[in-house]
Amino acid sequence: MMNILITGGAGFIGSHVVRRFVNTYPSYNIYNLDALTYAGNLENLKDIEKAANYKFLKGDIVDEASVCEIFKEYRFDGVIHLAAESHVDRSIKDPLAFVKTNIIGTVNLLNAAKEFWKDDKDGKKFYHVSTDEVYGSLGQTGLFTETTPYDPNSPYSASKASSDHFVRAYGETYNLPYVISNCSNNYGPNHFPEKLIPLFINNIIEGKSLPVYGDGKYTRDWLFVEDHAAAIDLVFHKGKNHETYNIGGFNEWQNIELVQLLCQIMDGKLGKPAGSSEKLIEYVKDRPGHDLRYAIDANKINKELGWYPSVTFEQGLERTVDWFLQNKEWLSRVTSGAYQEYYNKMYS
Repeated sequence: MMNILITGGAGFIGSHVVRRFVNTYPSYNIYNLDALTYAGNLENLKDIEKAANYKFLKGDIVDEASVCEIFKEYRFDGVIHLAAESHVDRSIKDPLAFVKTNIIGTVNLLNAAKEFWKDDKDGKKFYHVSTDEVYGSLGQTGLFTETTPYDPNSPYSASKASSDHFVRAYGETYNLPYVISNCSNNYGPNHFPEKLIPLFINNIIEGKSLPVYGDGKYTRDWLFVEDHAAAIDLVFHKGKNHETYNIGGFNEWQNIELVQLLCQIMDGKLGKPAGSSEKLIEYVKDRPGHDLRYAIDANKINKELGWYPSVTFEQGLERTVDWFLQNKEWLSRVTSGAYQEYYNKMYS
């Protein structure tokens, strides 16, 4: 019986990881620690909230005393750390919030793990989930590898780069057992509608404009969130201690090409004439420090652990659209803020 702490488990990626671990490993006790800030939504986990091996813990990783208390009470054997402020636009407006959660929160978790594992590190693992944005921006060619020098260009990516460095430093200084993964852009069900794909799905449903930054030629590598959860499962169980694994979809798309594909899918699903949704596209002023291109070389995790994406982008995007169209009530509650009442209803 293992006690596993998953931070940020009510968020987009975190909820898929929690669900996978609860369903796949009934002999594990899965503890979901989340502060339930704006993007944390316990409705994402309604299907497993009563599982015998699952427990939700409301708490903030910035609160050092609270983090130490839950480590003392539950004696975790492993940590999968996903809790983070993650929206670049928000980081530009409020960098300090990203410093607090992404850096101080990570160090609080590292300190707790260091203290409670100091006498017995056997079988313990601190898994830090990071982003490809720490590597900066690529030109027209090349891929990010695990040895690419860090070159963050936004407050968000700078805060994640710092947290990566702290995890490695604790590994070297205190011999803390850790693994790190850096992943490309995720998409899929339960995605909070501030990010591009769920935002544009919602805007198309409501007939609102689709704001595209600059010339729309910024390029990203996209990965279906369930494939990321599967990769996290593999890295946690089979990843080598003190190693980094890049996780990507081998799947680059320019923003404008992605939006055009999404518009085509939405027109078909909604029974609209071809080209209807594309008329909503509006080019807007670029954001500061906008990286031109991200692209992940995921050959290491593919060769060493046997992981690879299970769906193409077209397949994953269609599944994502279907989910949002079948869960309009979820989308309505998220966009209205009503989802935040769920905790009080279920746990107070």
